[in-house]
Amino acid sequence: MRNTYQTPVLDELDPTTGDLELEERHSLRRVAGLSTELTDVTEVEYRQLRLERVVLVGVWTEGSVEDADNSLTELAALAETAGSQVLEGLIQRRKQPDAATFIGRGKVDELRDVVVMTGADTVICDGELSPSQLRNLEQQIKVKVVDRTALILDIFAQHAKSREGKAQVELAQLQYLLPRLRGWGEAMSRQGGGAGGGAGGGGVGTRGPGETKLETDRRRINTRIAKLRREIKSMKTVRETKRSRRAASGVPAVAIAGYTNAGKSSLLNRLTQAGVLVEDALFATLDPTTRRTAAEDGRVFTLSDTVGFVRHLPHQIVEAFRSTLEEVARADLVVHVVDGAHPDPEGQVSAVREVLGEVGADRLPELLVINKVDAADEETVLRLKRAWPDAIFVSARSGAGIPELHKAIADRLPRPAVELRLLVPYDRGDLVARVHRSGQVLQSRHLDDGTELLVRVDERLAAELAEFRS
Repeated sequence: MRNTYQTPVLDELDPTTGDLELEERHSLRRVAGLSTELTDVTEVEYRQLRLERVVLVGVWTEGSVEDADNSLTELAALAETAGSQVLEGLIQRRKQPDAATFIGRGKVDELRDVVVMTGADTVICDGELSPSQLRNLEQQIKVKVVDRTALILDIFAQHAKSREGKAQVELAQLQYLLPRLRGWGEAMSRQGGGAGGGAGGGGVGTRGPGETKLETDRRRINTRIAKLRREIKSMKTVRETKRSRRAASGVPAVAIAGYTNAGKSSLLNRLTQAGVLVEDALFATLDPTTRRTAAEDGRVFTLSDTVGFVRHLPHQIVEAFRSTLEEVARADLVVHVVDGAHPDPEGQVSAVREVLGEVGADRLPELLVINKVDAADEETVLRLKRAWPDAIFVSARSGAGIPELHKAIADRLPRPAVELRLLVPYDRGDLVARVHRSGQVLQSRHLDDGTELLVRVDERLAAELAEFRS
């Protein structure tokens, strides 16, 4: 089952922005009992309906039975995060998914019986279904069918807060929806135009004779996709401008990446007091958060939280969030957070590294951080220490291992290239402060004429300090 670990609020008396967001999110949880019957609507309207009482079904094609159970358990966690009540779960052992119904004809009959017995209104499949598989399953089971990709997109739509995040999620949803656009009942063939009685009759101003509502929806979606791409492109320009300014300042960038619900936001709060939202849910935070902090030697660096990853992260999400994920690829160090209390931490690491490879961040220096060690059993911790001897073991909730993490990050920050010995007059304290922020002070002592420093700085700052070399 999913781990119930949750990081406590850093300051109970002073609610952070994350606390307020969490309170708002819980106040808007989906209300049980909303109807999700297949009515005369197209998918454009239908995808807005709420998930409620669901049955899960997966196909076990490879790996062990534990792998299959973990995958279905994760699907249950995703469904609960989306606001659903999981009633039952089925696993079908096959060499490969059935091309027509995903699970095979015999299992479809069993699934239909389970749906009737439990009173479920939605079936969620642990995989991405083709349009024909979706259609065939819904025709035979008579309830709504959702695949893993649509479920993840639904969660992203609920949790996106920023303008860029909402645009990215909507683009991903529409790209997924377009090839699967369909209707039920009369919606598929309903005519949208034509003055005569033979075309079904449409209102004044419709596009033309014979255009179905499905075609109208498809045209509307293509128009919206084009507009969203233009908006995201303009927002990407703003993001790249900010990124170039940070690069010009010479401040190292550290990105926190990892599996969803591994504790990335909790760790950011613990390291920087950022106060971002923390919730025991998958994909609780989507919008990246960047904070400045300092190493023990005074060097300033930025620490950025990123969107969480998951097994088989939909390619629509990777593409739509590419500008955001590029924050990881441009970092100087990736702090890879792993849930040490998860049943399969090794699988989490593989899934995250796969996505990092897709955005070009797999060649960056990586610091592996095993979080939630206070919730993991001793045998698991020992096994992970043998597997990853260079990893840092911490608990964002209790603070265990945080000093060691601070030191490990500082040791892996890029070292400035130029070493200088300087004598800086006392009236130029601004230069001393600047060296402490963006360089590395190796030695320091106060003389009659000023402060003598042995420092390492980048080439740009070295040129500005050339007149003070001793």
